[in-house]
Amino acid sequence: MSSTAGKRIMHFDSKKLSKAIQLELFEAMLRPRMIEEKMLSLLRQGKISKWFSGIGQEAIAVGCASILEEDEWIFPMHRNLGVFTTRKIPLHRLFAQWQGKPLGFTQGRDRSFHFGTKEHKVWGMISHLGPQLSLAGGVGLAHKLAGEEKMALAFTGEGGTSEGEFHEALNVAAVWQLPVVFVIENNGYGLSTPVSEQYKCEHLSDRGKGYGMLTYRIDGNNILEVYNTLEKVAKKIRKNPQPVLIECQTFRMRGHEEASGTKYVPDELMQEWAAKDPIENYQEYLIDKGFLTQATVEELKAQYKKEIAEELDIAYAAEEVSVDTNHEVHEVYAESTAVNISPNGHSREMRFIDAISDGLDQAMQKWDELVLMGQDIADYGGVFKITEGFTEKYGKGRVRNTPLCESAIIGIGLGLSMKGYKSMVEMQFADFVTCGFNQIVNNLAKIHYRWGHPADVVIRMPCGGGVGAGPFHSQTNEAWFTHTPGLKIVYPSNAVDAKGLLLAAMEDPNPVMFFEHKGLYRSHTAEVPEGYYTTELGKGHRVQSGNELSIVTYGMGVHWAVETVEEMGLSADIIDLRSLQPIDYGIINDTIKATNRVIILHEDTLFGGIGGEISAYISEHLFDHLDAPVIRVGSLDTPVPFNKALEKEFLASYRLKEAIEKILRY
Repeated sequence: MSSTAGKRIMHFDSKKLSKAIQLELFEAMLRPRMIEEKMLSLLRQGKISKWFSGIGQEAIAVGCASILEEDEWIFPMHRNLGVFTTRKIPLHRLFAQWQGKPLGFTQGRDRSFHFGTKEHKVWGMISHLGPQLSLAGGVGLAHKLAGEEKMALAFTGEGGTSEGEFHEALNVAAVWQLPVVFVIENNGYGLSTPVSEQYKCEHLSDRGKGYGMLTYRIDGNNILEVYNTLEKVAKKIRKNPQPVLIECQTFRMRGHEEASGTKYVPDELMQEWAAKDPIENYQEYLIDKGFLTQATVEELKAQYKKEIAEELDIAYAAEEVSVDTNHEVHEVYAESTAVNISPNGHSREMRFIDAISDGLDQAMQKWDELVLMGQDIADYGGVFKITEGFTEKYGKGRVRNTPLCESAIIGIGLGLSMKGYKSMVEMQFADFVTCGFNQIVNNLAKIHYRWGHPADVVIRMPCGGGVGAGPFHSQTNEAWFTHTPGLKIVYPSNAVDAKGLLLAAMEDPNPVMFFEHKGLYRSHTAEVPEGYYTTELGKGHRVQSGNELSIVTYGMGVHWAVETVEEMGLSADIIDLRSLQPIDYGIINDTIKATNRVIILHEDTLFGGIGGEISAYISEHLFDHLDAPVIRVGSLDTPVPFNKALEKEFLASYRLKEAIEKILRY
């Protein structure tokens, strides 16, 4: 960093800030700048693999982090090194993180700034722009529910404001009046794309006005303007919860990441912003005020240089990753301490839908920190009336109607979990989960593996065909999620299991996708225990025993199997998997060894369905026990048709009898 004597072009207004605070802000900006300069040197030497530079943007990260209280969560991005240093994260751990060592925060599983630390209340970003905004909303909701005078703060870039999640997050925060500050670092370019090609509105801060939010547009290179604005906003929203959008004008002085370079930036633009360097201008201001001398600056630089070298030595000396595949697989899921609870007391006849409602009701009674969220689930009771009457019992704080913002609501559920809350998110129909796919497969599923935080979220998925609802209200899309490590997948076939598995899902600290077949809601009844009980996840159930063949299935497939073998007068071993992740391979082993013939049946379309995975397992591990090929029966590889006759031939049940006859001929 060069001297800028006589070159200050920025105006600073201390607004009566003490000399001590003004000097602390300078030191807080200088430290990450010097770390960055060292990291760029190490990058050229091949000692770190990648770097996203925040040089020129330090005032935003430092100003924001300096205002937050120690127990308030902050959601940084690539260029917010000043957040980590202001939060006093030990430098050797930062350096080890960037070297992929266990001394870092992700055990070498994620890189650079993609990490979180609960100790320092910093949430780890993912590469997809926007999702962290909804997570901050979840933390804000937790503060509001608990009556805490606290706030959360999340960063995004100007490019991220084009993502749907930005708009969903702001909309939900505004509707629910959540104490969250959304900070846009408008640094001129999204990788190489200038702002003129990114948005048409004059100022990004104007977007907040459309959502009814308080907005500010400030000079992001002016540390005192950032600090004073954030201080005023923080005082306001801690007392009176509401979201605020702040657009910080700044510039990215280096490439998106170092390999990108800056050749696409006009020289005159680079020179213009170089003159607005936040540290150099502020340094001259402090010198002019008599608060700082050039000698003091050099002393600080020497101090930081020594500290960086010492902390680097610790990181260099730290052990490398020891590869243990069993450990890696184990770390994908959080350890559950839940104990299986057996049914106790009387039973009564319940429809499938009543069992789901009863399970939710008992979960709400057990956990005061459980929050239900979904479209129309409050006073209306949901489109299937599963939560009818819940608002009267538990209030609208815990039973929350949501805007049509599936992704934001799932993100809010994850944010709630960091504050010790549980959440249930209802997809109105399982088909609509596509709108929240990123949050599920990239945030909920991966967070424990990345930095050890469990995602205590259950997503209910009303699914299935046979009701003439067409391509967008009939899918049974469990295979989209069984492929994603970190998710648990549950799919009950009957009312007793529906209640027990739902309560077990609530007990489990991992994200659970809970599939409920709409066709069973009011057509299936059973004697269901009235008390609180759980059905262990990952354990299949033998529906009936037989010796001619095995049918391995779940959900509506169980009913198809029972009806078909009864009609055909066969002795069949019918296995209800109940859980698809984890899956009960033990019961699969037992049934194959008992009958030596197996059909895998599921309502999902055939190609790419879970049946292919089960078939592969049987072929690899149980081939010697087979007297016939493994046969899969699934629905046609088409979208779900609306017409009843077309839908009948689409469904797997239409081909089950033929498959049974075929396998028995071997």
